[in-house]
Amino acid sequence: PDYIVNASAYTNVDKSETERELAWKVNVKGVEYLAEVARILDARIIHISTDYVFDGKDGPYAEDEKPNPLGYYARTKLASENALRISGVLHTILRTNVLYGADSNGKTGFVRWLINALKDGKDVRIVTDQVNNPTFVDDLVQAINKVIEYNKTGVYNIGGKEFLTRFQFSEIIADYFGLNKNLIKPITTEELNQAARRPLKSGLITLKAETELGYKPHSIEETLAIIKKELSL
Repeated sequence: PDYIVNASAYTNVDKSETERELAWKVNVKGVEYLAEVARILDARIIHISTDYVFDGKDGPYAEDEKPNPLGYYARTKLASENALRISGVLHTILRTNVLYGADSNGKTGFVRWLINALKDGKDVRIVTDQVNNPTFVDDLVQAINKVIEYNKTGVYNIGGKEFLTRFQFSEIIADYFGLNKNLIKPITTEELNQAARRPLKSGLITLKAETELGYKPHSIEETLAIIKKELSL
Protein backbone atom coordinates (compact mmCIF):
# COMPACT_ATOMS: atom_id res chain seq x y z
CA PRO A 1 0.00 0.00 0.00
CA ASP A 2 1.02 3.62 -0.52
CA TYR A 3 -0.71 4.77 2.68
CA ILE A 4 -1.52 3.28 6.07
CA VAL A 5 -4.42 5.05 7.81
CA ASN A 6 -4.30 4.52 11.57
CA ALA A 7 -7.72 5.16 13.07
CA SER A 8 -7.18 2.58 15.80
CA ALA A 9 -6.83 3.68 19.42
CA TYR A 10 -7.68 2.80 22.99
CA THR A 11 -10.10 5.67 23.52
CA ASN A 12 -11.64 5.02 26.93
CA VAL A 13 -10.38 8.20 28.57
CA ASP A 14 -11.26 7.19 32.14
CA LYS A 15 -10.17 3.54 31.99
CA SER A 16 -6.84 4.68 30.57
CA GLU A 17 -6.05 6.04 34.04
CA THR A 18 -6.04 2.50 35.46
CA GLU A 19 -5.40 0.38 32.35
CA ARG A 20 -2.22 2.27 31.53
CA GLU A 21 -0.27 -0.65 30.12
CA LEU A 22 -3.04 -1.46 27.64
CA ALA A 23 -3.51 2.17 26.64
CA TRP A 24 0.23 2.57 26.01
CA LYS A 25 0.44 -0.71 24.12
CA VAL A 26 -2.39 0.23 21.73
CA ASN A 27 -1.81 3.95 21.36
CA VAL A 28 1.99 4.15 21.35
CA LYS A 29 3.49 0.72 20.72
CA GLY A 30 0.90 0.10 18.02
CA VAL A 31 2.01 3.25 16.21
CA GLU A 32 5.67 2.26 16.54
CA TYR A 33 4.89 -1.11 14.93
CA LEU A 34 2.97 0.59 12.11
CA ALA A 35 5.90 2.94 11.52
CA GLU A 36 8.21 -0.06 11.17
CA VAL A 37 5.82 -1.68 8.69
CA ALA A 38 5.54 1.59 6.77
CA ARG A 39 9.33 1.77 6.56
CA ILE A 40 9.53 -1.76 5.15
CA LEU A 41 6.73 -1.11 2.63
CA ASP A 42 7.88 2.44 1.82
CA ALA A 43 4.38 3.62 2.75
CA ARG A 44 3.15 6.80 4.39
CA ILE A 45 1.12 6.92 7.60
CA ILE A 46 -1.97 9.04 8.18
CA HIS A 47 -2.49 9.04 11.94
CA ILE A 48 -5.66 10.17 13.70
CA SER A 49 -4.98 12.15 16.89
CA THR A 50 -7.01 14.34 19.22
CA ASP A 51 -7.53 17.78 20.73
CA TYR A 52 -6.85 16.10 24.08
CA VAL A 53 -3.13 16.76 23.53
CA PHE A 54 -4.02 20.29 24.73
CA ASP A 55 -5.09 21.25 28.25
CA GLY A 56 -8.20 23.21 27.24
CA LYS A 57 -7.26 26.35 29.15
CA ASP A 58 -7.10 28.67 26.16
CA GLY A 59 -8.66 27.06 23.09
CA PRO A 60 -9.41 26.81 20.29
CA TYR A 61 -5.97 25.66 19.21
CA ALA A 62 -3.85 25.92 16.08
CA GLU A 63 -1.50 23.14 14.99
CA ASP A 64 1.67 24.83 16.23
CA GLU A 65 0.51 25.57 19.78
CA LYS A 66 2.28 23.79 22.62
CA PRO A 67 0.59 20.56 23.77
CA ASN A 68 -0.07 19.98 27.46
CA PRO A 69 -2.04 16.74 27.95
CA LEU A 70 -4.07 16.41 31.15
CA GLY A 71 -4.69 12.67 31.48
CA TYR A 72 -2.99 9.40 30.62
CA TYR A 73 -5.01 8.81 27.44
CA ALA A 74 -4.01 12.29 26.27
CA ARG A 75 -0.36 11.60 27.09
CA THR A 76 -0.41 8.39 25.04
CA LYS A 77 -1.85 10.24 22.06
CA LEU A 78 0.86 12.90 22.25
CA ALA A 79 3.45 10.14 22.63
CA SER A 80 2.07 8.47 19.50
CA GLU A 81 2.56 11.71 17.57
CA ASN A 82 6.13 11.96 18.85
CA ALA A 83 6.79 8.31 17.97
CA LEU A 84 5.94 9.12 14.36
CA ARG A 85 8.10 12.24 14.37
CA ILE A 86 11.21 10.33 15.44
CA SER A 87 10.49 7.31 13.21
CA GLY A 88 11.71 8.98 10.04
CA VAL A 89 8.64 7.70 8.20
CA LEU A 90 6.66 10.16 6.08
CA HIS A 91 3.46 10.84 7.96
CA THR A 92 0.47 13.13 8.43
CA ILE A 93 -1.20 13.70 11.80
CA LEU A 94 -4.87 14.67 11.75
CA ARG A 95 -6.06 16.00 15.09
CA THR A 96 -9.81 15.92 15.52
CA ASN A 97 -12.39 16.33 18.29
CA VAL A 98 -15.85 15.04 19.28
CA LEU A 99 -16.39 12.77 16.28
CA TYR A 100 -20.02 12.06 15.42
CA GLY A 101 -22.04 10.62 12.57
CA ALA A 102 -24.48 7.90 11.65
CA ASP A 103 -24.03 4.66 13.58
CA SER A 104 -21.39 2.23 12.34
CA ASN A 105 -20.24 -1.29 13.19
CA GLY A 106 -23.33 -1.88 15.29
CA LYS A 107 -22.39 0.87 17.75
CA THR A 108 -24.79 3.59 18.83
CA GLY A 109 -23.18 6.98 18.32
CA PHE A 110 -23.87 10.12 20.33
CA VAL A 111 -26.58 11.49 18.02
CA ARG A 112 -28.56 8.24 17.92
CA TRP A 113 -28.10 7.74 21.67
CA LEU A 114 -29.47 11.22 22.39
CA ILE A 115 -32.40 10.80 19.99
CA ASN A 116 -33.34 7.43 21.52
CA ALA A 117 -33.15 8.78 25.08
CA LEU A 118 -35.28 11.84 24.32
CA LYS A 119 -37.83 9.78 22.37
CA ASP A 120 -38.13 7.52 25.43
CA GLY A 121 -38.74 10.57 27.64
CA LYS A 122 -35.52 10.06 29.61
CA ASP A 123 -33.56 12.85 31.24
CA VAL A 124 -29.98 13.14 29.99
CA ARG A 125 -27.16 15.01 31.69
CA ILE A 126 -24.91 16.94 29.32
CA VAL A 127 -21.94 19.10 30.27
CA THR A 128 -22.20 22.85 29.82
CA ASP A 129 -18.52 23.72 30.22
CA GLN A 130 -16.75 21.73 27.48
CA VAL A 131 -16.34 23.73 24.27
CA ASN A 132 -15.41 22.07 20.98
CA ASN A 133 -16.14 22.18 17.26
CA PRO A 134 -17.61 18.67 16.81
CA THR A 135 -16.31 16.79 13.77
CA PHE A 136 -18.64 14.99 11.38
CA VAL A 137 -17.03 11.66 10.53
CA ASP A 138 -17.56 12.21 6.79
CA ASP A 139 -15.52 15.41 7.09
CA LEU A 140 -12.64 13.45 8.61
CA VAL A 141 -12.85 11.04 5.66
CA GLN A 142 -12.81 14.07 3.35
CA ALA A 143 -9.62 15.29 5.05
CA ILE A 144 -7.92 11.89 4.71
CA ASN A 145 -8.74 11.86 0.99
CA LYS A 146 -7.41 15.41 0.62
CA VAL A 147 -4.12 14.50 2.32
CA ILE A 148 -3.67 11.67 -0.17
CA GLU A 149 -4.76 13.80 -3.14
CA TYR A 150 -2.35 16.63 -2.32
CA ASN A 151 0.41 14.39 -0.94
CA LYS A 152 0.68 16.39 2.30
CA THR A 153 2.67 15.64 5.44
CA GLY A 154 2.71 17.36 8.84
CA VAL A 155 -0.07 18.18 11.31
CA TYR A 156 -3.57 19.33 10.39
CA ASN A 157 -6.52 20.18 12.62
CA ILE A 158 -9.82 18.73 11.44
CA GLY A 159 -13.05 19.94 13.04
CA GLY A 160 -16.49 21.34 12.41
CA LYS A 161 -17.62 24.84 11.48
CA GLU A 162 -19.24 25.75 14.79
CA PHE A 163 -17.68 26.11 18.26
CA LEU A 164 -20.15 25.35 21.03
CA THR A 165 -20.63 23.47 24.29
CA ARG A 166 -21.72 19.85 24.37
CA PHE A 167 -24.97 21.07 25.93
CA GLN A 168 -25.64 23.49 23.06
CA PHE A 169 -24.81 20.75 20.56
CA SER A 170 -27.37 18.48 22.21
CA GLU A 171 -30.04 21.19 22.13
CA ILE A 172 -29.47 21.70 18.40
CA ILE A 173 -29.92 17.95 17.81
CA ALA A 174 -33.12 17.92 19.87
CA ASP A 175 -34.52 20.92 18.00
CA TYR A 176 -33.67 19.46 14.60
CA PHE A 177 -35.45 16.19 15.31
CA GLY A 178 -38.40 17.87 17.06
CA LEU A 179 -37.64 16.38 20.47
CA ASN A 180 -38.12 17.77 23.98
CA LYS A 181 -34.90 19.58 24.82
CA ASN A 182 -36.16 20.25 28.36
CA LEU A 183 -35.11 16.66 29.09
CA ILE A 184 -31.50 17.74 28.54
CA LYS A 185 -30.21 18.67 31.98
CA PRO A 186 -27.12 20.84 32.47
CA ILE A 187 -24.20 19.52 34.48
CA THR A 188 -20.59 20.61 34.90
CA THR A 189 -17.61 18.40 34.12
CA GLU A 190 -16.55 18.56 37.77
CA GLU A 191 -19.95 17.24 38.88
CA LEU A 192 -19.48 14.13 36.73
CA ASN A 193 -16.52 13.19 38.94
CA GLN A 194 -14.73 11.33 36.15
CA ALA A 195 -11.39 9.61 36.66
CA ALA A 196 -9.59 11.60 33.96
CA ARG A 197 -9.49 15.37 33.61
CA ARG A 198 -10.98 16.83 30.43
CA PRO A 199 -9.90 19.89 28.46
CA LEU A 200 -12.71 22.43 28.84
CA LYS A 201 -12.11 25.37 26.51
CA SER A 202 -10.89 23.38 23.54
CA GLY A 203 -11.68 23.03 19.84
CA LEU A 204 -9.42 23.05 16.81
CA ILE A 205 -8.75 25.88 14.35
CA THR A 206 -8.97 24.39 10.85
CA LEU A 207 -7.66 27.31 8.76
CA LYS A 208 -4.51 25.42 7.74
CA ALA A 209 -6.52 22.44 6.47
CA GLU A 210 -8.96 24.73 4.67
CA THR A 211 -6.11 26.63 3.01
CA GLU A 212 -3.71 23.78 2.16
CA LEU A 213 -6.11 20.86 1.67
CA GLY A 214 -9.25 22.61 0.49
CA TYR A 215 -11.00 21.15 3.53
CA LYS A 216 -14.67 22.20 3.71
CA PRO A 217 -16.52 21.07 6.84
CA HIS A 218 -20.29 20.74 6.86
CA SER A 219 -22.45 22.83 9.17
CA ILE A 220 -24.11 20.95 12.03
CA GLU A 221 -27.51 21.35 10.37
CA GLU A 222 -26.16 19.84 7.15
CA THR A 223 -24.70 16.90 9.04
CA LEU A 224 -27.96 16.22 10.87
CA ALA A 225 -29.80 16.13 7.54
CA ILE A 226 -27.32 13.50 6.31
CA ILE A 227 -27.64 11.48 9.52
CA LYS A 228 -31.44 11.65 9.36
CA LYS A 229 -31.36 10.21 5.86
CA GLU A 230 -28.78 7.52 6.65
CA LEU A 231 -30.62 6.37 9.77
CA SER A 232 -34.05 6.68 8.12
CA LEU A 233 -35.32 8.83 10.99
